[in-house]
Amino acid sequence: MNIATHIGPACPLCNEENSLTPIRASDKRTYFACPNCHLAFVDPADYLTADEEMAYYATHENNIEDQGYVRFLQNVTTPLLALIPNEQKTHLQALDYGCGPGPTLSILLEREGIACDNYDPFFADIQLKPQYDVITATECFEHFHQPAQELTKLTKLLAPNGYLALMTSRWKTEQQFANWHYTRDPTHVVFMHDKTISYIAERYGVTPVWQDDSRVVIFQR
Repeated sequence: MNIATHIGPACPLCNEENSLTPIRASDKRTYFACPNCHLAFVDPADYLTADEEMAYYATHENNIEDQGYVRFLQNVTTPLLALIPNEQKTHLQALDYGCGPGPTLSILLEREGIACDNYDPFFADIQLKPQYDVITATECFEHFHQPAQELTKLTKLLAPNGYLALMTSRWKTEQQFANWHYTRDPTHVVFMHDKTISYIAERYGVTPVWQDDSRVVIFQR
């Protein structure tokens, strides 16, 4: 990445503000890339309002009856469940953070014997328990306006030895980012890089125990 000094918004993950690099995408929003945590993000001036976000999310029709969506979620549930011994599953409490209007992942976990709460600030704003053994956030991170605060919250909720599973597509290069379909969703505002995983691990005291090459990473506290 070519680093150029830029005075603008601070990185919402690590708060870097002096060496951000403007980065081009296929839409008209303004983007920056952070040389410290390698997050790419939209200028907050280009965020949708809460009402606009809500209206966009309400168009999503994902649910447990959609087999394509279920297969998509299995990209995270399959490796996550493989990390948990069968005899432990009925003793665990999970949280699907950012479940959306059609909770599905919680049903998949409950079929495996894992109790799971659904939380979403727009659709299921419940009182959370003090701790969870498993927390999933699928296609959620990219919507975080304040990812540092969200990750602080999630890691505080995570029980010792618990698992935090994130599913969000990761960017690779500036060339790929420039034509990336993932930026065309107006509710997507922050974008993880492979190197962001290392920053999160060090900053929040969690260890990556499984990851694929494009979108899923599972941390353990």
